[in-house]
Amino acid sequence: QVQLAESGGGLVQAGESLRLSCAASGLTFSSYTVTWFHQAPGKGRELLAAIPRSSGSPYYAVSVKGRFTISRDNAKNTVFLQMTSLKPEDTGVDYCVVRASSVVVDNWNAYDYWGRGTQVTVSS
Repeated sequence: QVQLAESGGGLVQAGESLRLSCAASGLTFSSYTVTWFHQAPGKGRELLAAIPRSSGSPYYAVSVKGRFTISRDNAKNTVFLQMTSLKPEDTGVDYCVVRASSVVVDNWNAYDYWGRGTQVTVSS
């Protein structure tokens, strides 16, 4: 059974940092493209960052480029999202999702497995 478990969310002040983790069981992360989606209160899900299963470059949404860094540790079957210079608009639930394809897409339903999300709250 495949499970994705996000952790690392919390309440921080603007300008601070958080490091999100997504740990997988039941699959090998190195064979999947891993993507973080963000859902702000009352809004739809948007792609934040993705790391392809191949050696391709990570992808970042314009809103987080230069502030967030996605990385993977295949030995630990874990993907990380380092979030710096957090802003109140980064508040919401962040989800880890995976798909077997090497192509990054911003369609939530195109992914194969989804985590339950971790809450990030940034106060001003």
